[in-house]
Amino acid sequence: MEDANSCTDFFGEFPKDKFKNVLHYIIHNTGHINNVGKTVLFKVLYFTDFNYYELFEEKLTGETYLKYPFGPAPCDFDEVVLELKLEGAIRETEYGYGTYRQIKYFSTTEPDTSKLSRDKLDFIDKTIDSYSHFSAKEVSELSHHDAPYIAAEDFEELDYEMVFYRTSELSVRNYDDEDGSD
Repeated sequence: MEDANSCTDFFGEFPKDKFKNVLHYIIHNTGHINNVGKTVLFKVLYFTDFNYYELFEEKLTGETYLKYPFGPAPCDFDEVVLELKLEGAIRETEYGYGTYRQIKYFSTTEPDTSKLSRDKLDFIDKTIDSYSHFSAKEVSELSHHDAPYIAAEDFEELDYEMVFYRTSELSVRNYDDEDGSD
């Protein structure tokens, strides 16, 4: 399973509190779903950020994602998870899931959503609904077909701008409405 280390020193500062709030919110809403372990959580975060960027042309969390063999991984995940665990906001457990070991996260407190608009929370909820039912293998394979992942070199940063080169299978934006015709 991929493991993301902090990229803050390498890629510069980003709004960690926003990423932390979104991560806690997603954990709060997926911890009860059997198949959502660390890998699926990585992909839900990835599709949340990159789908949001494709639709609104701005970053939701500002997180940097790297290309790993099992798909995109958020750079600051481990650091933020450690903070949430030390604050008592989440707990981490390891389970047997089929023939695999699965790292799962459970929220022990309500996430702070005060800095997230209702529209953003609704968007995150829709992304959770769209991707949380996949197995780790399925959602990893899906992410491997996404333009930002394909365009990146191994262990390098994924470019948010590549969402505008997605195939129709993964695109979340309706480009037909933008051709300028009436």
